[in-house]
Amino acid sequence: MFVGVGASRVRDLFEQGRKNAPCIIFIDELDAVGRSRGAGYGGGHDEREQTLNQMLVEMDGFDTTEAVIIMAATNRPDVLDPALLRPGRFDRQVIIDLPDVAGREGILKIHARKVKLDVAAELSNIARGTPGFSGADLANLINEAALLTGRRNKLIISMSELEEAKDKVMMGPERRSMIISESEKKNTAFHEAGHALVSLLTPQADFLHKVSIIPRGRALGLTQSLPDDGSHTMSKNELEARLRVLMAGRVAEEIFIGDYSNGAANDIERATRIARAMVCEWGMSSLGPVAYGQKEEPIFIGKEIARHKDYSEEKARSIDDEVDKIILSAYADVKKLLTREKNRLKRLAEALLEKEVMNSHEIGTLLGIKIKEQEDLRKTASPFKSTVPAEESPAAPVTEKI
Repeated sequence: MFVGVGASRVRDLFEQGRKNAPCIIFIDELDAVGRSRGAGYGGGHDEREQTLNQMLVEMDGFDTTEAVIIMAATNRPDVLDPALLRPGRFDRQVIIDLPDVAGREGILKIHARKVKLDVAAELSNIARGTPGFSGADLANLINEAALLTGRRNKLIISMSELEEAKDKVMMGPERRSMIISESEKKNTAFHEAGHALVSLLTPQADFLHKVSIIPRGRALGLTQSLPDDGSHTMSKNELEARLRVLMAGRVAEEIFIGDYSNGAANDIERATRIARAMVCEWGMSSLGPVAYGQKEEPIFIGKEIARHKDYSEEKARSIDDEVDKIILSAYADVKKLLTREKNRLKRLAEALLEKEVMNSHEIGTLLGIKIKEQEDLRKTASPFKSTVPAEESPAAPVTEKI
């Protein structure tokens, strides 16, 4: 059964449940009606709060003889009212994570049963290239591949359609009709070449997968990286490597174009967010293992909106200095690297201008870099590294946008 908002509907639903016992009452999107109640501001007579109160009353009246089981689902357990989670109500919680590589392959096989798939198509490769995909994303991937196959007047989905569908779901549709000047295209090529080359040459960086200077969505070009699917934490070395990759596009523009564009805005924003988290949340700076800024929980609109300043103005300046130092250090490291590898960077940018899309193996062959070496560097990295849980870490850079 499904419950809409409104106290009377909740009463009717639970009454039906009792009449039809044994039964299961399932409430989807529990946070829509179960969001944490306010501290007296705005009154308690709005429909959502009345619905929540009625639900609490009904669940509190259940006993073990009624044989009615209440189940619910939400992707925002952090904003639920504490009364819903007390013993006797929703006291059994099942956490459903995004599928790992084996799970993704299994999900792809289930959805592939509905379509005609080429026997040579390897779903395991698609599964490895889709970290972070949910079951819905994978279903969408198969559907997009089927649509592409139909547009090409083909009867069987091949690996090329699967790869193209994966890119569309992951990075957005291509915008080949978009008019781009030669100078913009050149700038994009050097920007993305910078991301790609630094990703290949930096130990602990996420694996480079593909580079494109074809506009997709709002991006004029992008570099797609695949994080380690089996990792549940991020080390300081890995975060610093990510910062270097983010800075690489801006540095490449500086070296070869001699000017800056606003295309690095997203890179700079993400780098700043990572650096500030390293200082304020994860204790990865010279300020030591101290957390600065307690998160506030504003009423009605959820949590983690604002951060309470629980430190002095002097400490605030120290935090700003540490954030600047982390980012500028990454920038300086990348500038030294790309200045030294200037010929490779130019060669890659010129190849991108010609081909528009290149995968990691094509780039490795062009530049004389063995892609396997990057994996070896990650495996032989120092075991003495500070870590941050992956669920608290910034989202993996699947794409670097310009």
